[in-house]
Amino acid sequence: MSIPTPTDGPGTPAVPTVVPPADGDAGRGGRPTVSVIIPAMNEAKNLPFVASRMPDGIDEIVFVDGNSVDDTVAVARSLWPAATFVTQTRGGKGNALACGFAAATCDIIVMIDADGSTDPAEIPLFVEALVGGADLAKGSRFVGRGGSSDITALRNVGNKGLNGLVNLVFRTQFSDLCYGYNAFWRKHVPLIELPPIEYQRAQWGDGFEIETVINVRLATSGLNIVEVGSFEGPRLHGRSNLNAYSDGMRVLRTIGQEWNHWRATKDIRKASARADVRELTQ
Repeated sequence: MSIPTPTDGPGTPAVPTVVPPADGDAGRGGRPTVSVIIPAMNEAKNLPFVASRMPDGIDEIVFVDGNSVDDTVAVARSLWPAATFVTQTRGGKGNALACGFAAATCDIIVMIDADGSTDPAEIPLFVEALVGGADLAKGSRFVGRGGSSDITALRNVGNKGLNGLVNLVFRTQFSDLCYGYNAFWRKHVPLIELPPIEYQRAQWGDGFEIETVINVRLATSGLNIVEVGSFEGPRLHGRSNLNAYSDGMRVLRTIGQEWNHWRATKDIRKASARADVRELTQ
């Protein structure tokens, strides 16, 4: 099965029509349905470019507004009048994505950024990887056709260090831990164990550490992960909310948190395996 290559300008490839996996993931017209989650805060100027690169065949767009103070929501409604619009319940990218996951209804969830740095035209590559047997299609700037015109030398060094630490601790093989362009089957959302969106106070996982949480928890659940080469462009307009130092330290803390979570989960599974079910049912 050939993988379509994104093209420049109009005429981006549609989501491929394929036979879905045998485990029951259904779709329209012989393919799984696709939800694209777009978290955004003050991204009005960037959204037209994102919309222009969106491929045909997307079944649902879930637009999550982070309480923008510009025309972000109005512009988004003009570009995607049929989209599902959600206002996030707390602050941070992680909470925005959690709100988007809760609203999504399709078989596949794709996470993209609203600043133009992740190219929607690459979505068919991620869908193809999932249909081919992956549980998580992990975007990477460092494999295949991947690359970046935005990553700084400091961020690159930090990413490699955090990436190597995660691979060592969790026995994974990620090449690009902190890149947020990912896609996975919606049925796997419970495995991520994100904090409930109804909580009013800030929760761990609400910030930029969300990519690390998602990647590690799906990996340690034993799922099949395939990396997809992706090219990261520069933010088109506005200032990024990312801070290389503070968010890097947050990811480092996340690795420690996830190590404790993984050990606790393994202990529970071992205890469950040793339990005598007959004793519990008598």
